[in-house]
Amino acid sequence: MAPKWIERVTGSLEQKKQYRQYRARIDGLAEPYGTAAKALQRYFMYNAGVMDGETALTMFGDFADLWERAAADGTPVRAIVGDDPVEFADTFAQAYTGKRWIDEERARLTKAIEDVERGEQG
Repeated sequence: MAPKWIERVTGSLEQKKQYRQYRARIDGLAEPYGTAAKALQRYFMYNAGVMDGETALTMFGDFADLWERAAADGTPVRAIVGDDPVEFADTFAQAYTGKRWIDEERARLTKAIEDVERGEQG
């Protein structure tokens, strides 16, 4: 087991292991499921904004489960993502609550405006 200070600097080693396992599951998907899953995964990395490692791992695990099941059943990709893949991705990601990077920016913006307001009143 790694010392706690190492995990504080680098992040949880167990979570990194789980993420590598998730990636291997996605990489192992038959086509066209692998290509579709990787495209959605890329979108999640830019748009989902989940910062909490446990939440992200849960989301990615469920995502891999979805694609593995679809591949096993021969479900068409469009039957999974529907007419609008962006809407599918956004809806999928919204189902996973947790701390998101935008939460920090929202708090920072609110504080900045409150600081300005206090300065105007002073």
